Amino acid sequence: MYPELFRIGSFPINTYGVFLAIAFLTAILITVKLAERDGLPRERIYDLSLWMLLASLIGSKILMLFTEPEYRENPLGLLSLDFLRSGGVFYGGLLGAVIAGYFLMKRYQLPWWKTADACAPGIAIGNFFGRQGCFAAGCCWGEPTSLPWGVKFTELGHDITGVPIDQHLHPTQLYESFAMLLVFVFLLWLHKRKRFDGQVILVYAFVYSVIRFAIEFVRDDPRGDILGLTTLTGLSTSQMISLIVGSIALILLITRNRKTRVLNYEDSRAPIRAGVTD
Repeated sequence: MYPELFRIGSFPINTYGVFLAIAFLTAILITVKLAERDGLPRERIYDLSLWMLLASLIGSKILMLFTEPEYRENPLGLLSLDFLRSGGVFYGGLLGAVIAGYFLMKRYQLPWWKTADACAPGIAIGNFFGRQGCFAAGCCWGEPTSLPWGVKFTELGHDITGVPIDQHLHPTQLYESFAMLLVFVFLLWLHKRKRFDGQVILVYAFVYSVIRFAIEFVRDDPRGDILGLTTLTGLSTSQMISLIVGSIALILLITRNRKTRVLNYEDSRAPIRAGVTD
């Protein structure tokens, strides 16, 4: 709704960029705090977070090339200010961060699941701030609606993102933003009570996939048609990715929970067996 905060000369300071910076900074600080609580080295987590941040930016841009065909048709657009200022595609950023995190955790000798659990709440609060930025910019808009909370965007928003301004739209950005704020609070609660390492990040992945899959039904901004799969299935790219990510997260949650139960049972039986042997 307010895509620009102010200008320095002719250079605009976009609200989206400010919210994105807040999202990254908040996510890193929360991740470091939770990692310290788990006994992980503070300096390594800072290094890890910064490299994962860079990887997420690159990954979000790469997937953007596939979902927005105008950049493939006009490669010089990759050097434009609009491309550099755009946020990219969240799932691309998440995948980039996961890949970078996997190799860096091995290099830094950090435990994968425990470290990922410390990252999960930070990612969720990053979603909250990031989508507030989307709402301010007018991107990622929803379908027309007659509901009382439908929103109309400004002409400046239309000039920057192409959002329609002649009708009320679903505030899909706010749907996801406030949903992820609730998820963030829940993940903080879960982090203190988790039954096994990996539970927090896997719950995040599953819940986010469900939320994103549902919201996509009322999204109306152009998001590409990779390999014609959207035309074939009727699902957006993000919905197809959500199905894959959510399914994998659910399977891992079940298997790791089952493994934990077996280990706990064997540990509880060990003193009994020892007593019989004696």
